[in-house]
Parts: sequence; C-alpha cells; structure tokens
Amino acid sequence: MAEKGLSRWLASAVRYYLAWALAVSCGVTLSLSVAQELPVTELKVLGGLSTRSTYKQIEQPFWLKTLPEHTAGQITAQIKGFDEMGLKGTELLKLMKQGVIEFGVVPLIYPSGDTPVYEAVDLAGLATDAKSARMISASFSTVLARHLSSTYQSKLLGISPFAPQVLFCNFALRALADLKDKRVRTITRSQGELLEALGAKTVSMPFAEVLPAFQNKTIACAISSSMAGYTAKWYTATTHLYALPLGWNQEIRVVNQKTWNQLNPEVRALLEINLSKLTERLWLFAETENQKGYDCNTGAKACPMAPKGNMLLIKPSQADLATVRRLATQSVVSKWAGRCSGQCVNDFNQTIGKTLKITAKKS
Repeated sequence: MAEKGLSRWLASAVRYYLAWALAVSCGVTLSLSVAQELPVTELKVLGGLSTRSTYKQIEQPFWLKTLPEHTAGQITAQIKGFDEMGLKGTELLKLMKQGVIEFGVVPLIYPSGDTPVYEAVDLAGLATDAKSARMISASFSTVLARHLSSTYQSKLLGISPFAPQVLFCNFALRALADLKDKRVRTITRSQGELLEALGAKTVSMPFAEVLPAFQNKTIACAISSSMAGYTAKWYTATTHLYALPLGWNQEIRVVNQKTWNQLNPEVRALLEINLSKLTERLWLFAETENQKGYDCNTGAKACPMAPKGNMLLIKPSQADLATVRRLATQSVVSKWAGRCSGQCVNDFNQTIGKTLKITAKKS
C-alpha cells in the first residue's frame, strides 16, 4: 500500500512539473487543474522606490497581476515600495535578516557604503554598455549569493539595473577631457573616483537640489538616469547629454531564507522561473527607458511625452571609451580593492576579472 501511495505521488509530481515547466517557459497560465494543485500562498513583498517607473510598470504588476494570473489565483502577493513603508534603504538587508522583510528589492547603493563587495557589480567605467553590465552581474552573482546567505540569511533571486547613469552638463561637453576642473555631481563612490581621475571636481548633493545648482551655475554636470533627469526638468538648465553609462544603479531581489524554506517546493520552483523572467524584463525595460530619456531630453520625434527638451546628445568617441576603460581598470578597481578584503578581491578576480580580462590588486 505504501508503495502504491508513493507511486501515485510520484506520478502526480511528474505531471505537475511537466505542466508548469511548459506553461511558465512559454509565458502562459497553468491549466486550472494543475494550478489548483498548488497550495494557496500569499507573499509579502517590499518593492523598490514606488515613484520609479520600474516599480509602477514592471515590478508591481508582476506581483499583483502576472503571478496570480499564471497560477489561477493560487499565489498572490501584497507589495509596497520601501519608501511607502517609511524606510530609507540603508536598513533593508538588516530587516531582511530579521525576517521583518520576506521578499524585497535592495538598491545596492545602500549596502555598498559599508560593505565594498556590493560595489563590485557597479564599479564606474567597467560596464559602458548593457551587454557588459549583464556579464558582470551574472559572473559575480554567486559571490553576492554566498555573502547574502552567510551574512543576512537571505537568498539572492536576481540582479537588475534601475537605469544607466549618464552625464547632464550645462556647457558644450564634447569629450571627457572637457570635464577637467568642472564641478560634477556624482552618486556613488566609484563614480567620484572615476571623475576625479578625469580631472573633475566631484560633489555630492540630494537629487532635489541638482536643478537649482544647475540654474545657479554651482555645478557644471550631474549624473543620473536619462529619464530621471528628464522628469526633474534638468533639460531646462542643461545643454549636453553625454551618452556614456557611468553606472547602472543595480538592485537585487532577495528573500529571507527561512521564509523561502517554508514555501512549498513547487511554489519555490515556479517563483524562481518567473523571477528569472522578471529580471530579464527589467534589463530590457532599463534600456527602453534610457532611450526614451535620450529622445525626450533632446526633443526627438520618438518621445511620447511633453514638453520636450532641446539638448544635444553626445555619443562617446572610441578614444573616450578607451580612456574610461583604462581609468576604471587602473584607478577605480585599484581603489575599490584597497577597501575590500583579500577574499573579496580574489572573488572579483575569479569572476568579473576573468570576464573582463582584468586583475584587481590590493595596494
């Protein structure tokens, strides 16, 4: 009798796995009979900044609509942006470790301030295009997963960017050499190190203060995503937009390990496949939004919004691309290695280093 029961269970499990694997891989809904075999599961999710287009157009609909539709309503979720919960960002991983946050999005800019290993996937100048950014993220994911597991008892579910970070300037920027002695607002530590290596003078300031600073001529350039700058009306006080990503504002999707372990195995498997697809959509969305930002800041016909800016879009020369790669390798990576542990640097060299054919050395 026990053997017959086990056989029936195995047959059911095989049928279920085949059904959901086919359905999810094709992006369609599970059949009602198969979906109903899933246990009713409600997830609590802390999303990214609620004001961002990635949250409104991709992240929130995924949890509230796509996932329930794919599982005939068996898996549902509640989601709020971390800013809606009164959180600042720096406390996210600690709350994840405590289990206060079950599923969450963590912008890496927050933990990287105290833990250099989280800087590695977004060191300024290493990824000047989406393909390189993806390669870097993929190669270092195992290192981040290990650190998240051991330090925060959490599981990594995906890495994706908010958007490429580019330069808005209020003078005729034609090449990176023109940044010498100019005051530039940067966001991350490595961006500051790269810009200083180019001869610029870097400053840090809240996003809301950037437009007045442009208007008062207290800064010459500022780094942001093309769409964030457009939404903030930077095009009214700047003239040149330099189309060279100096960062990607990477974010990670994480789940508390205890929460994950308590989920039904079939639910976990389905979530992993769907979250992989979510990560892919976020990468593509970042590129689409970046182009929209270029179009709207420069007044291109393709811009679907109004009003439109009248900025000049400057594409980097091969010489500038070579300069950025050289300075990123020689200066940015070197300074980052100096503040990361020996194991951290070794992990970098075995992953990102091999991918980009560079070597980080502790000074």
